[in-house]
Amino acid sequence: MRDLLGQMLELLPARPVALARIVDRTGAGPRETGAAMVVTSEGRVLGSLSGGCVESAVLHTAHQVLLDGQACLERFAAADELTVGLPCGGEIEVFVERLDHTDLRLLSALHAALEARHPVAYATTFESAPDRKLLHPGDSHPWRGLDQDAAALLTAGHNGLIGAQDCTPAQAERPRTFVQVFHSPARMILAGANDYTRALTVTAANLGYHVTVVDARETFTTPARFPAADEVVVDWPHRYLEAEQAAGRIDARTVVCVLTHDPKFDVPLLASALRLPTVGFIGALGSRRAHTDRTTRLHEAGLTAAETARVRSPLGLDIAAHTPEETAISILAQILADRGNATTRALSDLDGPIHR
Repeated sequence: MRDLLGQMLELLPARPVALARIVDRTGAGPRETGAAMVVTSEGRVLGSLSGGCVESAVLHTAHQVLLDGQACLERFAAADELTVGLPCGGEIEVFVERLDHTDLRLLSALHAALEARHPVAYATTFESAPDRKLLHPGDSHPWRGLDQDAAALLTAGHNGLIGAQDCTPAQAERPRTFVQVFHSPARMILAGANDYTRALTVTAANLGYHVTVVDARETFTTPARFPAADEVVVDWPHRYLEAEQAAGRIDARTVVCVLTHDPKFDVPLLASALRLPTVGFIGALGSRRAHTDRTTRLHEAGLTAAETARVRSPLGLDIAAHTPEETAISILAQILADRGNATTRALSDLDGPIHR
């Protein structure tokens, strides 16, 4: 939904749209909860829910929701010869609702929070009633007996269903509700203004990272050379990292990669990164000889063997990468595997479900 929010804000002043979101998933599935598709009154489709296997059925529902304004909840299970469903064998529940100009205030506030990189929870009951949405933080009043549940999911950092499964009159204050949690994008800080960095910014940006390129050499460190980067900073990388930590902008999702081959840049940055109280991934590009030299210099700077062992170097997976673009894929594959504690083996060599 994050990627579609700007387009919805452009459409809603003039016409309503139908918003379809995956609100629950069981077993294997092509998309996570929160994945969204928007359908306009002219039949234009934005976004995707499943890569094509249920979109046609949801499109039909969306047109009906646009006509009568009544929200709809549908469940899709494994496909067979007679029914529309998921070939991967899982189940998803899709909520389709009509949005119009009356939703602009809340959606604009959500968009502003995301632009400011503030964590926020967007809660929607499975109703067509007026008071069926909450933005937290933002709406501070008690809401349907569910505001504390939504706040708890925001703290936990994941989407979820809250409230009653079947809303009887006695449960009207706690109807079944989907809470979609939005965090700021995970950060990737790349030290070194070179071709490998430029290729990595493109690949990382496509995966949703907020990418910063930092290098002290002003001639090479320009936005024109790194158009896919969110920030291009002329500074000593270790000094920049320490300032970001002091400002509270480094967390357990942050990736720090050294792509230089100069000890006066990479050793101070690695030393600073290894001393961070929390960080997601630390990597350094280069040969085994370069890694050995860096490790020796880090030990001389007071880092222990256990600390230096946290540096992923030589950086990347063994996929026979040679070009900067191939190397970027190798590096991102290692970062994803490390984040998900994955085996990095070929799926054809493994048993069990693909999506774990």
